Amino acid sequence: MSWLLLILAGLFEVGFTTCLKLSDNFRNLGWAAGFLVCTVLSFYFLNKAAQVIPLGTAYAVWTGIGAVGTVIIGMAFFREPSDFWRLFFIVLLIGSVIGLKAVSAH
Repeated sequence: MSWLLLILAGLFEVGFTTCLKLSDNFRNLGWAAGFLVCTVLSFYFLNKAAQVIPLGTAYAVWTGIGAVGTVIIGMAFFREPSDFWRLFFIVLLIGSVIGLKAVSAH
């Protein structure tokens, strides 16, 4: 269950970074509110997961999910580059997150 909460926390991290981009420096109040809600939920679920999963592992996985998800959103919706090296390092990051899950005791 704690790993599910951690994945949820990572997805909300992707939500808050996307809302941050769309908030136009917090001038768009709807996206700014979305940023606030996603941030609170992301940290809440990270905190719950970190009560069972070692903090270093939880934090690394949380940031990994957030980074990969945010890059994917950026490429899919904001026309950010998707060259070979960028994709290579994203795959490497995904492999690292999977590796951390594989060696974790919980």
